[in-house]
Amino acid sequence: MSIHSTACPRNCYSTCSFKVRVENGRIVNIEPHPANKATPAGVCIKGLSYFERAHSPERIVHPVKKRSAGGFEKITWNEALATIADRLNHFKKNFGPHSILFYESSGMAGLVNEFSGRFWQMFGGATTTYGNLCWPAGLEGIRLTLGENKHNVPWDIENARLIVLWGKNPAETNIQQMIFIEKAQANGAKVVVIDPRRTQSSERADVLIQPRPGTDAIIALAIAGELIRNNWIDLEFVNRHVLGFDEFKKTVLDLTLDEAARRSDVPVAMLAQLAHDIGHIKPMTIAPGYGMQRYTNGGQTIRALLALNVLTGNIGERGACFHFANLQSYVFDDVKEPLCYYPPKDSNGIFRRTVSKAKLGEDMLRQRDPELKMIWVERGNPVAQNPDTNLTLRAMRELDFRVVVEQFMTDTAAEADIILPAKNMFEQTDIIGSYWNPYVQLKPKILESAGEVKPETEIYYLLALELGYARQQILEYLPEPGDDKIQTFLKERLKAFPQLSWEALVEGPQLAPGLQEIAFENLEFSTPSGKIELYSMQAKELWGVAPLPTSTELIEGEEKHKEKYTINLLSPNTKNRIHSQFGNLSMIRQFEPHPYVVMNASDAIDRNIGEGNAVRVYNDRGEMKVPVKLNFSIRKGCASFSNGWWLSEGGTPNLFSKGRETDMGHGAAFHDTLVEIERVK
Repeated sequence: MSIHSTACPRNCYSTCSFKVRVENGRIVNIEPHPANKATPAGVCIKGLSYFERAHSPERIVHPVKKRSAGGFEKITWNEALATIADRLNHFKKNFGPHSILFYESSGMAGLVNEFSGRFWQMFGGATTTYGNLCWPAGLEGIRLTLGENKHNVPWDIENARLIVLWGKNPAETNIQQMIFIEKAQANGAKVVVIDPRRTQSSERADVLIQPRPGTDAIIALAIAGELIRNNWIDLEFVNRHVLGFDEFKKTVLDLTLDEAARRSDVPVAMLAQLAHDIGHIKPMTIAPGYGMQRYTNGGQTIRALLALNVLTGNIGERGACFHFANLQSYVFDDVKEPLCYYPPKDSNGIFRRTVSKAKLGEDMLRQRDPELKMIWVERGNPVAQNPDTNLTLRAMRELDFRVVVEQFMTDTAAEADIILPAKNMFEQTDIIGSYWNPYVQLKPKILESAGEVKPETEIYYLLALELGYARQQILEYLPEPGDDKIQTFLKERLKAFPQLSWEALVEGPQLAPGLQEIAFENLEFSTPSGKIELYSMQAKELWGVAPLPTSTELIEGEEKHKEKYTINLLSPNTKNRIHSQFGNLSMIRQFEPHPYVVMNASDAIDRNIGEGNAVRVYNDRGEMKVPVKLNFSIRKGCASFSNGWWLSEGGTPNLFSKGRETDMGHGAAFHDTLVEIERVK
């Protein structure tokens, strides 16, 4: 038996460190890794399910192709690579390399992923994607204001005396953070949750505020006006470190709590108490969730929330933080921010054409000169996860050829002509960072590949040979097959950081070089002015929005838009899945065997809907029929259908979302969505 230190590479806050026991080529135990101060209690239920995920009989472990009569059949690697190479050469010769769309997402993090882009560079280019489905509006809003995205180390939140979880539900989606929040509570901290849903996190809070979706900016700006009117601000901090306070002051002084209460449907007394708490309890940490900025006004909303930290001087001190994203462990990235702009063009312009991830289906269908003929998908499930599922499906089906690299038969894999089996996290060595904790971590190879699985790096190498590239030319872009070659690549990357020795990483997580445990403690900000910019000309120049944080109505969701559809549909994350991963495993399905929609019982009574009834959820973009759960935990006028369900399981919330970008950062406005719900007769 052997024991290995590793880390979870999923698109999740925690990036948990853990130890894996392996016996006879199988995982036999998963244990906490105390060296990671951010995740000392060990992994969540999804991490524990790696037992099943690694050895699942449903895993795709051989190349397969779609049969003309339907379904898939096993093929050899030789046939798979020969077929793909033939299609690539055909499309490149007759339509150009940009007739091929290379789509990758965040299903598995790591430095080794960069080799995918290198292959397509060697090939002569491809159409790629820009934007991000997760967090770019918030990233950009913070970058415009503070100059970069970083926050205090996770365990510092126990020093806060006021914690505002604004649209965040860490009890399900960042469970390790709850350890430090509960320590803060034991020391007397007050916890406020602001969320249209009564979540597991709110059950542990002192106060729950349930606003109308998309009205968070008006709440924050009205509170800012209240802070200024009552002189509950840190004027010395503002005068020394803030640009644009006078202009900001003029815009919020006339904005009353009464107006915010009317627009948000939150009692004015609750807003007044929140304003008083923010103005009087220090240090304060505001932790916004990522759903907070998945609206068409998402970036400006984050700027408005951040202004509350700025006005009260809750920046750069213990327990005082705006806790959204911490990119300090991304030390290997040449440019850490912005992460959300168009891909850079090389001297040959080979990646000159890009399509929006938020508007994937629409953009794919409108491509001309050349039109798209083929797609290659890896580390993603765009059919289920990108907005406007039916349009994405139509765009996929109008292509001539589809290749998907995948571990399981997802909705996207089911559309493929050829599926290539993807490695799991234990079958290739890599190095990963985290967007929450401050560690750089090694994820070593600890299992031999299942069946005929090959890592993507080896797939690309063999495909390049099949395409006729000379070995020496290939080696300029890609490593030879073998984990030893990957380790050589990673060790070369480590040379720039003497503090990060290979031997230390083998033992466990290492703090990122140059880490500021208390972000901005030197009160230096890499904005154009060198100050915190409440007034940002970059906001206007780059994104066409107001230089100051503003509150704007949603395209869908406000009362005046509710002529045809009346329910705001939310698609939050859940403890049982990371987006569309893990939900297919029996270990997870025992807790949620099928999809369902949650709606307010008052809304249900108005529609003659009872608990457990089958309901039709619909709008102009799609429909599905699922059971309903009724309660009063979600505010009236809202429904919730959690993110990550597959079409093959009964539906996805992206059947209803439109491909819209956020106001900045090219994010996806998933939650800016209205539906109607009716009982199935």
